[in-house]
Amino acid sequence: MKATEATAAMPTGKVNWVLFNPKTYATILYLLLSLPLGIIYFTIAVTGLALSIGLTPLFIGIPLFFGVAKILNGIVSFEQAMIRQILGLPNAPVSPPYNQQQSVAGQTWFMRMVKGFDSGLFIRNLLLVLLRFVTGIVFFVIMVTVLSIGLGLIALPVVHIILMNEIQIDILENSLFSYFHIDWTYNQQYMLYVGVGIVLFWIALRIVNGLMQVQRRIMYVDEPYQKMQPPASMQDPVQSQYYEHPVDQPTQGLIHPALREL
Repeated sequence: MKATEATAAMPTGKVNWVLFNPKTYATILYLLLSLPLGIIYFTIAVTGLALSIGLTPLFIGIPLFFGVAKILNGIVSFEQAMIRQILGLPNAPVSPPYNQQQSVAGQTWFMRMVKGFDSGLFIRNLLLVLLRFVTGIVFFVIMVTVLSIGLGLIALPVVHIILMNEIQIDILENSLFSYFHIDWTYNQQYMLYVGVGIVLFWIALRIVNGLMQVQRRIMYVDEPYQKMQPPASMQDPVQSQYYEHPVDQPTQGLIHPALREL
């Protein structure tokens, strides 16, 4: 029961009514920017790591490495915040910083930098940035392809009329209707193409929102919400530990029966 309530309380960020939802078109803008942003992230990560490794003998490579780790963490946090903003999710809950109460007096900047470095988080952020580069290209190609098909069919009547009036080119002369000997007028063909284009455009918008949900899971957007959910069975063992009544022990072995006189 508690697990069901915790799952229901978690923000979904799903997009309904894709044709008239601003989140859909914000997602399209995000995926359009994903290609250049992915290239920029990849360049920063590869260049920073290469320079830090190459400059390690000069000692400047070590602080540069920690600086690159901070930049990668900022990139991942920026991507997560942007996805939350597009999907209308609440801000990530701020977890209390670990060991922030310890005094840092007498520690140099290098010691503080080494102490704040998390190798597991660095590897995860590096892999996320590299994966962001790949998904940026793949999602950009998929989105442009599916949207172009739907919008192309919707705009086909306008393009056909302009070409017929301006340069006398009939792009519908050798269409599928002519191969199957279907004598449809241009207006009937226009209505069919526009109807199919609207359906395909709606499907394309659904695909775009699906790509955003995939990107949301790749970038661990829901991780802060999941950390704040208590386990469902946290209180049950504690309650049974303190409220379990002891079982009455049998008293037959403790009371000796009286000896019968023969």
